[in-house]
Amino acid sequence: MESGGKYGNWQSDIGLFVNQVARSLQKIYKSDFSEGLVNRIVALVDRSFAQKPGWNEKDIILITYGNGIINSGEKPLKTLHRFLKDQLTGIISCVHILPFFPYTSDDGFSVTDYLSVNPDLGSWDDITAISSDFSLMFDLVINHVSSHHPWFRNYLANQDPGKNYFIEAQSITDCSKVIRPRSSPLFTTFETTQGFREVWTTFGPDQVDLNFRNHEVLIEMISALLFYLGKGIRIIRLDAIAFLWKTSGTTCLHLPEVHEIVKLLNSIVSHVSPGTKILTETNVPNPENWSYFGNGDEANMVYQFSLPPLLLYTLFSGRAIYLSEWAKGIPVLRHNQTFLNYTASHDGIGLGPMEGLLPEAEIRQLVERMIGFGGKVSDKINPDGTQSPYELNITYLDALKESIEGPDNHQVARFICSQTIMMELQGIPAFYLNSLLGTSNDYGRVRSTGRARSINRRQWHENELHEFFSANTINRKIFLELIRLIGIRTGCPLFHPGMLQEVLEIDEQVFAIVRHDPVTGESVYCLSNIGNRLVEFRSDRAGLKKGYDLISSTVSETSDRIRLNAYQTKWIVDRVII
Repeated sequence: MESGGKYGNWQSDIGLFVNQVARSLQKIYKSDFSEGLVNRIVALVDRSFAQKPGWNEKDIILITYGNGIINSGEKPLKTLHRFLKDQLTGIISCVHILPFFPYTSDDGFSVTDYLSVNPDLGSWDDITAISSDFSLMFDLVINHVSSHHPWFRNYLANQDPGKNYFIEAQSITDCSKVIRPRSSPLFTTFETTQGFREVWTTFGPDQVDLNFRNHEVLIEMISALLFYLGKGIRIIRLDAIAFLWKTSGTTCLHLPEVHEIVKLLNSIVSHVSPGTKILTETNVPNPENWSYFGNGDEANMVYQFSLPPLLLYTLFSGRAIYLSEWAKGIPVLRHNQTFLNYTASHDGIGLGPMEGLLPEAEIRQLVERMIGFGGKVSDKINPDGTQSPYELNITYLDALKESIEGPDNHQVARFICSQTIMMELQGIPAFYLNSLLGTSNDYGRVRSTGRARSINRRQWHENELHEFFSANTINRKIFLELIRLIGIRTGCPLFHPGMLQEVLEIDEQVFAIVRHDPVTGESVYCLSNIGNRLVEFRSDRAGLKKGYDLISSTVSETSDRIRLNAYQTKWIVDRVII
């Protein structure tokens, strides 16, 4: 870059990249902006990376911990790789290995070293081996570090690097509006060489928030991001990104500087590794969540956080009206954007994303019934000091144990229906390992960790899995049916993330959408009975004539009637396209 800082003198995409970096930094740091900072970041990312393809209907993501499957005497990443190759080759395209770095708490989300693999799990060679067979998603745990991270140890000793990397209470005079998803104190007191200091800890005392007002913190995170890109990742997940910037007197959530940082990271990723996608983790109501698409210049992918709780309510209540209304409001996306659809993850089922989508009385009833099904509830502190439910802690299978009408024998059918609906929606499906394996609540793990979220973080022994798969278990039944359905979906081009989506209004007990190919004019009609009684309706209500059901491999019964048994789904096309 020329010393005069005239970014317009740069040519082609390099000039565009530098301009984007400069604009974002000016908006983030305002009067603290400097051309030197632009120079440093451009120099940091001025390298070449191989391009990777985009996405299509064959993209299916698996979410798992590095030690989700273990085997005595073997590093868990090797065990995981063998399971993936033996059971999921040709089924799963991308694996999200949850934080596999050295850590001190929260099952990996309190990182002590961003550039190393936790030796208890394996090594970078094991990660590379998995990447030779599957695409990978990594977490950039960007908001906070472990209280044992060298940066924080240096902060306590008033040494660099780190002494100015964190946020002390005295720098934020008004925290009355701060929104956060925890009930622990916002500030934690630490003893430093300069005396006792209160330090900002959004997620708890062992997860200390970084101070992005310090340019050096931004540089550190960009360096970690570039390191991950060098490992050939396909998706980078920006963990807890919404909390990144703190300003006194605000909610400290979704602030303009946060969006500018996402834009900056998007510019960097697009410049050095165009095939890699950015996924933002913002477990909040729809408007705020979807805002991270920006104007096509922020996230490439955004979680559909409203889907897990809303779909759960739909199958529990037997009423599709709220799910259908939500689906109608899903925005039309640009070609380089899509949704990540899921029903369960390592976290609980968030309740905040249902804000404005479901009456409060219905949410309270759902919470009460989930507790009755053996689940737990995690609370948050509101700005006024009160507490309210933040998430449900329960496996998705056990959350669908009964309907609103009470016990029945439809639990597995309800669960399969939930996963089928998730797969058919516009976007890329993601399966949590414990959902794919049909896992029930793990109360033993809750007792051993003392954390409610551990209820859905079961570790499987490899030999235990062999027994489940060889016997006639619920786990085997669920796994085999989900694998079959994934195979059908990945073989149908109409489920490409870019295909259009239209919601149909047929019956309160039916959730129905159509996925269209605007080029060929072909469509797949996705019809799900979300109740426990048979539903029958005229096919013209769905705009259908006689068609072929991809799931049952049969022609629809008659030209004018469609029948759906309890929790049955049909994917109907007008001709065989697989």
